Amino acid sequence: MSPVIQLALAVGEPAAPPAAGPARGPVPVPLTGAVAVAAAAREAGIAAIRLLDEVAAGHALDPTVVAAYLAGLHDGLGYIAEVPTTHNAPYNTARRVLSLDRATGGLAGVALRAGGGDEVSRATAPAPRAAGPAARWAEYAHVLTRLWESFPRAALIGDQQAGVVVDDALVRPIGHEGAFYRVAGPLDGPSSVQGRPVVVADLGDLDVLDVTAVARSADVVVVGRKRAAGADAALTEALRRAGRSRQEVALLGRVEIAGDDLGPGGAATAAALAGELRDWAGEHRLDGFELVPTGSADAVVTAVRALTPRLTDPADAPASPRPLTLRAALGLPEPAAVAA
Repeated sequence: MSPVIQLALAVGEPAAPPAAGPARGPVPVPLTGAVAVAAAAREAGIAAIRLLDEVAAGHALDPTVVAAYLAGLHDGLGYIAEVPTTHNAPYNTARRVLSLDRATGGLAGVALRAGGGDEVSRATAPAPRAAGPAARWAEYAHVLTRLWESFPRAALIGDQQAGVVVDDALVRPIGHEGAFYRVAGPLDGPSSVQGRPVVVADLGDLDVLDVTAVARSADVVVVGRKRAAGADAALTEALRRAGRSRQEVALLGRVEIAGDDLGPGGAATAAALAGELRDWAGEHRLDGFELVPTGSADAVVTAVRALTPRLTDPADAPASPRPLTLRAALGLPEPAAVAA
């Protein structure tokens, strides 16, 4: 089976290189360049673009705004907005991401970044002195998933003759009260066609998240090369303890790529890199990759076009159109209901 591939991209303005040299990592591309990248990603069969909220090499635009803009131009491609817990109340994030998901027809997700709290939640926090970004991430993600189930699609009736728009008996407040958040709910709109938006956990995020913290709520787990060894076994065990199976979560390996190295004359480099990555994925039982190209928009497009076809097996190319939801594109099953 061909690996799942998602692309990490920052959209915004690059910063001037510091005296010590250019910053490492992805460089923000302008919005016009992002349009070209999205077109290339869709053509290459990439499942989703993860839009980064913060990069060392510049200033990124709001990922939810960029996702909405790109989705209006290129449908059939998943968009994962990176959102930090810092300064973002979970109810607001749940509404924004679900609105994006509804607009894209079930092709949205959130890459939740571990961090601090927000001004709104702090005022009503059950335990104001609670600390720990990993514990906060776990509670925040759980609140998101419960909010996304609080207004089931079955509740939206729209019966004009009976004068009934919503079966309010099916819409339930979540009544969450944890260490960091007190959230009543419910949301004011119906759940996603994909069950609920996808939640991405990055185990490189501030080096504070681990499989135990993310096992309850994550649908996709991203690991770098330093944390890939043993990640599959650890994730499988953590999911078992959380009452879930390994088949419910995609484990992706993050790969930083110098797009300029894959330009004209770089076919041999692309082929060698693809072979190396396939071996790495097989060794560590990865389900796919998160490609993180560096360089200009043109370099990113070059990397997508040069590397993606070499990572996939032509025999696995679907005869039918692209998957209808992000979960399907990532090879994920429909989500089970979240326990309170």
